[in-house]
Amino acid sequence: MAPPRLSGMQKQVLSLYRGFLRAARLKSPDDRKQIEAVVSAEFRRNSNQVDRKNFVYIEYLLNRGKKQLDQLKSPGVVGLSSFSVGGGQR
Repeated sequence: MAPPRLSGMQKQVLSLYRGFLRAARLKSPDDRKQIEAVVSAEFRRNSNQVDRKNFVYIEYLLNRGKKQLDQLKSPGVVGLSSFSVGGGQR
């Protein structure tokens, strides 16, 4: 049985997640662990709290994530911090 096909937005989310993990590999081992933990927790939290039909908010999160990923790719940046936006959009 083939896995279900992903929507365009789901593909964007997975691509962003993989981008964070790739960027984390370029950092020191300690920073990498911290980055992977923050990224995993943030994506998991949003997957549980954000309504899958709230496309506007998901687009906002994707754009914010892309900006954070661009910052993380800078050589001088060593880590990420987790922060919450909004009041738990559902």
